[in-house]
Amino acid sequence: MEQDAATRRAWRDGVGVSVATSAYGVSFGALGVAAGLDIWQTCVLSLLMFTGGSQFAFVGVIASGGWAALPAAIASAALLGVRNVAYGLRMAPVVGGSIRRRLAAIPFTIDESTAVALAQTEPRARRVGFWVTGIGIYVGWNLFTLVGALLGDVLGDPRAFGLDAAAAAAFLALLWPRLRRAEAVVVGVAAGFVAGVATPLTMPGIPVLIAAVVAIALAAATPAGRPAGAGGAESTAEESR
Repeated sequence: MEQDAATRRAWRDGVGVSVATSAYGVSFGALGVAAGLDIWQTCVLSLLMFTGGSQFAFVGVIASGGWAALPAAIASAALLGVRNVAYGLRMAPVVGGSIRRRLAAIPFTIDESTAVALAQTEPRARRVGFWVTGIGIYVGWNLFTLVGALLGDVLGDPRAFGLDAAAAAAFLALLWPRLRRAEAVVVGVAAGFVAGVATPLTMPGIPVLIAAVVAIALAAATPAGRPAGAGGAESTAEESR
């Protein structure tokens, strides 16, 4: 019964985050066309790149420097997408199964699917959260990218509708229940502060990586707050299933 409740909660979290994040695809579609990309180029970026931060970094550099800035745009997008490699390592035991299943999970290993999966407590719920969120956002993001590219001129500035805050709000909703210990609050505040300071001073993608380094360093230097007893062993056993 408890496992079924956890699975239903994972479904709700996955669907909720998918809807919030997919809506932001309208913003990318509109901004992509405004930056000088064709409709099909904008849609192909979502289909193949499918990393929101990298996509916005790419079109942002193109918008400011034109096609002459293509190498810089590619570098910015790649730099911001490096974090997905770390997500893949963390999600490997969650996805489990055969090599084929792990390869199939690669396109869906993004910020949101990782966050929803790790927000769950049961192994099965983590897998459900990962797949529901990853696939849901992939489908929704591409559909809304097309809508935004087609109606960009009609929609005007996407920020007027609050779409630029949709993804951030979804992340905050997932993060908030996990901030139960002072150590987690300190890590989150420090990483956010560093990212905020670095944003106007560095190229797109750099603030996220700097914040990640700060978070990892602080987390490594902070006591775990949980004794290594039977509970830890039980948790490790669940992770390996």
